[in-house]
Amino acid sequence: MAFTFKQFHIDDLNCGMAVSTDAVILGAWAPLTSAKRILDIGAGSGILSLMAAQRSQAEITCIELDDSAALACQHNIAQSPWESRIRLVQGNIQQLSQAEENQGYFDHIICNPPYFEHGPQAQLSQRAMARHTDQLSFSELLAAIEQCLAPKGFASLILPIQSLNNFNRLLAQSALRWIERVDIKSVEGKSANRVLCLLTAQTNCAVEPKVSELTLREISGQYSQAMVQLTQDFYLKL
Repeated sequence: MAFTFKQFHIDDLNCGMAVSTDAVILGAWAPLTSAKRILDIGAGSGILSLMAAQRSQAEITCIELDDSAALACQHNIAQSPWESRIRLVQGNIQQLSQAEENQGYFDHIICNPPYFEHGPQAQLSQRAMARHTDQLSFSELLAAIEQCLAPKGFASLILPIQSLNNFNRLLAQSALRWIERVDIKSVEGKSANRVLCLLTAQTNCAVEPKVSELTLREISGQYSQAMVQLTQDFYLKL
């Protein structure tokens, strides 16, 4: 499926890694419009950073470990209207989060993190790195978010529902807490298989997070009205 950013067009076949539905949902949903400094952890081909640039006036730092993904990310940034506001760092988030200038610096952090903590590795090493926690565990991710997030900042993530119990266990050991949760159903009538997470380190937030659902497709296979409304500013054809 083709993808567009107002005056900029990106295609799955030319971005190094496919434009995932998960990234699009997260980039469209995360409350980024008021952010001034955004960190995109595990940028891949740069989709989340580009969406953040369209939706805000923020200065964006994106970090990517994989060589080929970083190359595709830099290419896509350079082709966009927002090159001056997006800085790519090639390396790991553990090192970036240890730098003094990055600690408590970002008022919003976005991440479509590695997925499956167990199970068969993907055949392609790049896909395996993107979809498994071999390179970045949830505990390391949460520690990096804690270090880099401003005291009144927010973090937005998308996770597989099967990883939520482990994620919650680790979250309880951190200074972060839930603000909002959206359970995502791929098709009407099916169980949720993804969850959008909005987290903060603020201590004056509500004890219980706001909880809702998002269904991506109707039984007919057509995108739901909610999905269309959420992502219509980005897809060339939906």
